[in-house]
Amino acid sequence: MEDREGVIKYQLNHQTTPINAAISITELNAWRTILFNLKLIGQIEGRYDGLGFGNISQRIKSGSSDNNPFLITGSQTGAVETLSKQHYCTVLKACPYQNQIDSEGETKPSSESLTHAGIYQQDKSIQSVVHIHCPKIWNHTTQLGLPRTSAEIKYGTAEMANEVTRLLNTSELKTKKIFSMLGHRDGIVAFSDSIESAAQIILSYYAKSLALDQTQGQS
Repeated sequence: MEDREGVIKYQLNHQTTPINAAISITELNAWRTILFNLKLIGQIEGRYDGLGFGNISQRIKSGSSDNNPFLITGSQTGAVETLSKQHYCTVLKACPYQNQIDSEGETKPSSESLTHAGIYQQDKSIQSVVHIHCPKIWNHTTQLGLPRTSAEIKYGTAEMANEVTRLLNTSELKTKKIFSMLGHRDGIVAFSDSIESAAQIILSYYAKSLALDQTQGQS
């Protein structure tokens, strides 16, 4: 496939060093494991060239109002059910429109980090972002009334960051806090003021998509 999963497309300045010991991954990691068990994040033979998919992040408190640092799962950690700190990294600074990221950790940041960064930069109340791959939700984008990015825009690019900014300026996305990435097969992103709330949005729409399947099967 031309738009391969898990391929980092931005300019990366990464320091290979353990993340700050004071950063807790406990809650974020628990929800990541739930999404892994639901096969919404992971690595499955035969899907996406066998590469990992999906990622999850959480804002880190910072004295700087400009950098918007956040913790995110590392690139190609999808095959691991329960991650440890070595599987996470910290995005210290991101410039989505210049296609650049500065980070540190024992693994490099997810290929979708620019999209996460763009979301955090738009609203200080957003504390967590979840990017999953769910064919059921994605295929029901129209029926579920989901905001969506253009099918012409690929993941992990400055263009995607621009598109997300456009969507975040719409009242529809501000209310629903979930959107479909039409140019990134099966890609769904949700965000909220906590990891639990963002994950619950995902689960709610997963249930709605299953209900649509069942209703159509009975008609």
